[in-house]
Amino acid sequence: MFERIAVVNRAEPAVRLIRAVRELNEEHDRHTRVIALHTEAERRALFVRAADEAVLLRETGTGSPYLDHAELGRALQESGADAAWVGWGFVAEDPAFAELCASLDVVFIGPSPQAMRRLGDKIEAKLLAEQCGVPVAPWSGGPVEGLAEARRHADVIGYPLIIKARSGGGGRGMRVIRDDEQLEKGFFEARNEALNAFGDDTVFLERFVERPKHIEVQLVGDQHGNLVHLYERDCSVQRRFQKVVEVAPAMNLPDHQRHLLYE
Repeated sequence: MFERIAVVNRAEPAVRLIRAVRELNEEHDRHTRVIALHTEAERRALFVRAADEAVLLRETGTGSPYLDHAELGRALQESGADAAWVGWGFVAEDPAFAELCASLDVVFIGPSPQAMRRLGDKIEAKLLAEQCGVPVAPWSGGPVEGLAEARRHADVIGYPLIIKARSGGGGRGMRVIRDDEQLEKGFFEARNEALNAFGDDTVFLERFVERPKHIEVQLVGDQHGNLVHLYERDCSVQRRFQKVVEVAPAMNLPDHQRHLLYE
């Protein structure tokens, strides 16, 4: 168990962590302390007042201090934390921040930098899924470098297909293509949007599934090999490839499919 956990987040994520630690302390008769990192404007915020201690994040003129690795590193050292919890958003999916924590001998409560990098790359993630025997939609099998190559893959995959950026998320760098005429325009649009949004114009192609059920299963694991699932949620209600509503449990999902997803 950790003795001092720094929260590298604010508002709801921070409050949830503080409450969870309090419950664990009561259940196991522990005395883990939570240190809230915060800006000057947040000095009287609920999550700061609820925490056991607080450390001020200084404005450095380089944007949000919640994204400034140098300032976060300084604050972590000042906090004396032996672990950092990041919740979601900010540096939650930043492998470089996880590596910063390791350099400070602070445990990053989350995936390893290697796992984040591999799953943050959609091409690597699909290759990993195939290696693990997870079914995937027909796809280009790797990055698509040019229009001629895109046309060759389109002939094999068939229409409708979707062009996807390798990096990033949020529905950026994605185009649904329904015939040959749309392919050229969509290919270059997707690459340009990906380059502007993520600094990486690498794209791939895969078969587009019409009106799919988007079902997710959350997993939690640790460094000892323990792994559990937290059941499923239906994320099918989307706008521009971004989830709008998540429903748990998923409705109209046959039990055999539900348990197959868990496995």
